[in-house]
Amino acid sequence: MSKMAKDILKMDLYGLLGIDITATPKEIKKAYRQKALTCHPDKNPDNPKAVELFHQLSQALEVLTDAPAKAAYDKICAAKKQAEERHRKLDDKRKKIKLDLESREQQAEAQTQDEAFNTRTLEEEIARLREEGSRQLEEEQRLIREQIQRERETQQTGSYTISGVVKCSKTNVTPKLKLKWKCKKDDQTNGGYSQDILFRLLQKYGDVSNVIVSSKKKGSAVVEFATVRAAELAAKNESGLSENPLKISWLEGQPEVIAPASQPGLFMSSQFICFGVGEALALHLPEAPFRPLINTPNLGDPRNAESHGDPREAE
Repeated sequence: MSKMAKDILKMDLYGLLGIDITATPKEIKKAYRQKALTCHPDKNPDNPKAVELFHQLSQALEVLTDAPAKAAYDKICAAKKQAEERHRKLDDKRKKIKLDLESREQQAEAQTQDEAFNTRTLEEEIARLREEGSRQLEEEQRLIREQIQRERETQQTGSYTISGVVKCSKTNVTPKLKLKWKCKKDDQTNGGYSQDILFRLLQKYGDVSNVIVSSKKKGSAVVEFATVRAAELAAKNESGLSENPLKISWLEGQPEVIAPASQPGLFMSSQFICFGVGEALALHLPEAPFRPLINTPNLGDPRNAESHGDPREAE
């Protein structure tokens, strides 16, 4: 491309003449004359740029009044505009991507700050709990220890009272509870329960002798307690993990109700009498024949008529 062509392409010929791209040759010439008269070097001797501007007007007139040259110029200008439009759209797209990226970075930063704040808050609460202690937990554990102590004391008689109900158990039977929970066959965590976890959950009720987690049947275990009272407390109060609760049932050694302590005169068909150290015997007493408490003679018997008299004679 020649230097002249490069110079022409750098200029906006239509803008230089102040006309539109649809202007006719006659309109182009008229616009040239008007511009040339105002910027002719003879009229502007003190303006050093007048000569250059007049030369540019002449080039615009030559190109735009020649049909082939004008068509080539218009084609190149149209291509340049299309390229500029593509660049503009690409810039808008890049700008949008940049804005989206900045927005995501801001959201991620805000989320990180929220997580850091929540973490700090949790750590502060944990520290506060450690400093103050869990009073509620300590109170519950104290009550459980007191109940266990009372149970150990009442083991000397083999019976104990709960809410006015006397209960009796046999000491030759180890109290055992059967535990069940939900667990899938391929669950490696066994539903969140292990021997150590079960031991920690149940030992607060009393001495745990043994915890046997079934290796064949998922989600089941057997627990042996040292005392019936500890087993009963565990069966009544323990629920296990909140996300996978336990189902607890008696396997052996469940205590039996004798009678309400507030009704000492109440008798049952099977009466339980407790002997020795924690031993209870169930005595099934046979029904004795009825005998009157006072020997009342049969007044209708003739053999008793002499000694007691005949009531018909008294009449």
